[in-house]
Amino acid sequence: MNGTVATGFEPVRDAFAHNFDALGERGAGVVVYRDGHKVVDLWAGTRDVSGGAPWERGTAQIMRSATKGVAAAALLLLHQRGELDLDAPVSAYWPEFKEHGKEHVLVRDVLAHRAGVPALDRPLTPAEAADPDTGAAAVAAQAPAWEPGTDHGYHAQTYSWLTGELVRRVTGRTVGAWTAEHIAAPVGADLWVGLPAAEAHRAGLIGPVEPPAVPGGGLRTRPRKNVADAYSDPGSLTRRAFGAIAPAPDENAPAYRAAELPASNGVGTAEGLARFYASLIGEVDGGTRLFTPDTAQAARTEASEGADRVLVVPTRFGLGYMLHGAASPLLGPGSFGHPGRGGPLGFADPESGIAFGYVTNGMQKGVTADPRAQALVRAVRASLAG
Repeated sequence: MNGTVATGFEPVRDAFAHNFDALGERGAGVVVYRDGHKVVDLWAGTRDVSGGAPWERGTAQIMRSATKGVAAAALLLLHQRGELDLDAPVSAYWPEFKEHGKEHVLVRDVLAHRAGVPALDRPLTPAEAADPDTGAAAVAAQAPAWEPGTDHGYHAQTYSWLTGELVRRVTGRTVGAWTAEHIAAPVGADLWVGLPAAEAHRAGLIGPVEPPAVPGGGLRTRPRKNVADAYSDPGSLTRRAFGAIAPAPDENAPAYRAAELPASNGVGTAEGLARFYASLIGEVDGGTRLFTPDTAQAARTEASEGADRVLVVPTRFGLGYMLHGAASPLLGPGSFGHPGRGGPLGFADPESGIAFGYVTNGMQKGVTADPRAQALVRAVRASLAG
């Protein structure tokens, strides 16, 4: 293990080591900021899930859906600057979107997973998904799965084209280019939506890993039957939402990583993810703050709650961010952030001043509440209490 922890945050170091000893970790990094200053910076293992070169300071990984927090910040920053109205219909910026009764979908519905288009009748190939014109046209032409605005369901893949097209219509720039200039650069965060070729050497290779066995047999985590059934049924909204790109893309392929899919393929370091969240709730290292207090409050004000039509468990969302709850236990009631399927996690907790970033190369089963990330969250909580 390499890195440093500030006095009082030793439990995070112990939990990080335990993840490698007992929870199947192969390579990972975790960074924690408090009140805009770094208090934890740890990394260990190998940069690639299969072994090889060691993880180094600055090793980056695919963040999967943890990227959604960055996409949400783009829309909220445009609103903060007066360029995007959260209460305007999406079709006010993107007229083609109003097909099939979607004319009343609001921008805030997109952020809160209430737009009603989590799946596509015809999935896009990886090449089609990477083309912003094709992705946007597919979502615009899609009939909603429920009356938009009346319920919520996780837009696992379509969130890419919903948020990306809104950014493009408002700014004239792609979501990756706009994010690089207005989010990553001002904060000094190593985060990319569309990995540049010049940075590709920093990104490790990810892969599936099994959670450790529970003594006496079985796995440490096992989904409830209704959840397992939803993921295994090809006709379920769950399976269709996660399968909006088919066949499943090779997440290690350079072409996929270079695409700009803000729902699923952002690449970043643990430092970059934590630094990004620190900038949403305060100044980072005495400098940049992205969100005003009002915008940060909007991000974490509950907009959707209850049974999720896609994830088939109760979820809570603010405007673009998962909120603390049973499906995504963060640091406390005021926390907001986003996990990535299989492991990654980033969040902020304004009450304690904590910002957290965790990335890994080993993707375990499960969409939220990864046991390794949760062990680190519990350690942060213990550090604050102790």
